Formats: sequence, C-alpha cells, structure tokens
Amino acid sequence: MRPNRLRQKLDAGLPSLGTHILSTWPTLVELIGAAGGHYDYVEFTAEYAPFSLHDLDNLGRALELAGIGGMIKVEQGEYTHQAMRAIGSGFQSVLFADVRTVADAKACVAAVRAETPGNRRGFGLTGVGMRRDVGTNREGGSPAYVQALDDAVVVLMIEKREAVEDLDAILSVPGIDMVQFGGSDYSMSIGQTGNRAHPDVRKAELKTIETALKKGIQPRIEIQEPDQAAPYLEMGVKHFCVGWDVGILSSYWRTRGATMTDLLAAAPKPKSKARKPKPAPDLYR
Repeated sequence: MRPNRLRQKLDAGLPSLGTHILSTWPTLVELIGAAGGHYDYVEFTAEYAPFSLHDLDNLGRALELAGIGGMIKVEQGEYTHQAMRAIGSGFQSVLFADVRTVADAKACVAAVRAETPGNRRGFGLTGVGMRRDVGTNREGGSPAYVQALDDAVVVLMIEKREAVEDLDAILSVPGIDMVQFGGSDYSMSIGQTGNRAHPDVRKAELKTIETALKKGIQPRIEIQEPDQAAPYLEMGVKHFCVGWDVGILSSYWRTRGATMTDLLAAAPKPKSKARKPKPAPDLYR
C-alpha cells in the first residue's frame, strides 16, 4: 500500500500544501508533481466537475507517478459511493461537502474507514474491493488495507448554519482529521448570499478555526494567492490549498487578452502605398 503523505504530515504536526483541479486530465497532476516538490496533494474538486470512474482510475495512476497524494471533494448524497470508489482508485483523502449534523459527520467517517473492530480513527462501513488501491487482488482484505483506510484523511466542509450552530458536537465525532470553512455556502445559508465579508460570516469562520484547534482537528484554508495566508498563519493554521486550475486559466486569458487587445489597438497603422494604375490592355496587338 502506498504511504499517505498528508497523513504523515498531520501525524508529525507539519504544515501541508495542496492545490485544486476540476479537470480530469491526468497530465495536470503530473505537472503539479513536477512543480518543485512544493505540493503534498492535489484536490480533485469532483463536486463541481464531470467525471467517470475511469477518470478516477487515471487520476490515481497519475498521482502515483507524480509521487503526491490525492484528495477528492464529494457532494452530499454521494458520500459512500464516491468516497469508496475514489479511495479504490488511489485517492487517500476525502473532503465531504454540505455537512449539517452529527449524523452527517458519522456517515462521512464511516464511508472511509474499514468495517472492522478496533479502528483507531472511527467506525467504518467500508469492505474489501478488488480495485487499484490494493493492486486489484494482491492486498485486498489484508491488514495493510485496513491500515490504509484507517490512515485515510477525513475532511469536513463546515459551510451550513446548522453545522456552525452544532459545531462542538460535530467535531466530537471520532475520526475527523481536518475541517474547511465554506464562506460562500455559509453566507447563503444565513440569508447573506455572496456577502462573505459579513460580520456573521467572519464570526463563523473564526469559530470554526478556533473550535477545531481546541479539539486537535486541523483547519485547512483555501486561498487564491499566498499573500492571503498571513492572518490564518497568525491564528495557528498550518494547512492550505492554493489555487484552482480554472481560476488560473481564467485569470491568464482575461489579463493577457486585455493586454494584447490594448497593444493591438495602440499599434501604428501601416502606411498604404499609392498604387500605380495598370496600363490599359492593347486590344489590337
């Protein structure tokens, strides 16, 4: 079984860095892995992207080739199926969206951990499968397989009003490793759609980070640029996920396109040369 790089960082108390992709093109994973060794994992934000089970397998192969970990963000209603198939493809961390209740949190942990007594990190419902993570048939049902499921990193999105209100109880569920506050969804859930700077949204984010740290659960922060990390670092946050492939491309095309448009508009116009009239044809020759 492949070592879980993010789990190793968490257990050692070390910081971690990830980045997001919505594309299922495996070459992007290889490029991230070749980017100087800065990234510990790639988050495939499957909640927003079209994908097939074959795509998950191909991403799993690319993650192994690149030597980095993989996290998948799964949507509500698909916790068990998508988490199980992603882990089977080679992902080692799962980010669960739209958690609202203690029951939701328990379902998230159970979707990842093995169904066996004695799990250190929470009750599980995952059985044995003949998938990529076990070499199809080489390590299925082995102690190493159970250990790998126990080491899988469980991350919860705290992005709903109900979750923030019952945060202490939710984060008391055994087996939760990290949390991620979602300002966009939270602002919508309190009737302040799009207003991520609203005082109540800021207050909820602060509560999420502080409560998680008190319980020994690591908060993870999503940022677009490194200069946005400073206030979180001061709070004791050590885990960040920076940039989205779609955001990077959109920004590049927008800014470079605008620059080229301005250059083309300001370019000197070529002077037109007067053309000599052609002599009339001699019709009698």
